[in-house]
Amino acid sequence: MNDASTVLPADEFAKPVRKSARMSLLSPRTLTRLGFLTAALAIYYGWIGRQGRSIDAAEGLGYMLGIAGGIPMLLLLLYSFRKRVPFMRYLGPTKYWFRAHMMLGVVGPVIILYHCNFNVGSLNSQVALFCTLLVAGSGLIGRYLYAKIHHGLYGRKTSLRELTEQLDTSSTRLSSRDGLLDDLRDELRTLASVALAPPESAWESLSRPVVMAVRSRWLYYRMSWNVRRKLIARSISSPTVAEHRDRLEAATRRFLRQHLRQVRRVSQFNACERLFSLWHVIHVPFFCMMVLSVLAHVLAVHMY
Repeated sequence: MNDASTVLPADEFAKPVRKSARMSLLSPRTLTRLGFLTAALAIYYGWIGRQGRSIDAAEGLGYMLGIAGGIPMLLLLLYSFRKRVPFMRYLGPTKYWFRAHMMLGVVGPVIILYHCNFNVGSLNSQVALFCTLLVAGSGLIGRYLYAKIHHGLYGRKTSLRELTEQLDTSSTRLSSRDGLLDDLRDELRTLASVALAPPESAWESLSRPVVMAVRSRWLYYRMSWNVRRKLIARSISSPTVAEHRDRLEAATRRFLRQHLRQVRRVSQFNACERLFSLWHVIHVPFFCMMVLSVLAHVLAVHMY
């Protein structure tokens, strides 16, 4: 058989590449970023053009925008119902409901801003607007914390055990570094134990990632200098070490970066998990305040 007959056409090679490119463009992370960018541009356009628009929130287009913005905010309740009402567990995976919840939480406030034409009116209008923006801002903070403790935004939750096992593996490798890091090994283990300890307060949850980032990087520079000093001393008496000194130093630095990165990840996971639980306690009252303020605003508009 002719070899040419077994060669696939060029299109057969191009199809998987094009499909992979499409999949990357349509990934949840890409769509999320595109959605936030669109919302930011809509807010910017609405703000700079507010003087040129004559929108009355009480009638016409302004009134319709108020309804169009209020409906998505009320639909946010569906995500809570999906998680808690038994018969709704069969209505699709939770991750799709979460995507819809996040999208509605952005679309609704943006429409409300156009409804009031980026201006504050009466007292009840101000309360309703500020409560809506407060819920939207709280939701963005929750989304950030959610992403920090999950594999991706919609993936499965990262287990602390998984990160701890990676840190233990890194520590085991550390003990076999041919004595280069013996002097600072105890400091590394102390840093790891601090990272693994759960935060005792909300302030510690907020400050620990910053503190651990500073401590781990300072320790990295100290250990790197210590390794270089030892390698220079050994290269004087060992031609083999002198020949491979740069490679040994680079490998040790790379290992230190990986080890300390695991320490920071575990510390960040603990802190974000604590903050996420505290965020749940705050976000629900904010949402209740928004619903009550919007109902009061609607009643005030129609009664007076």
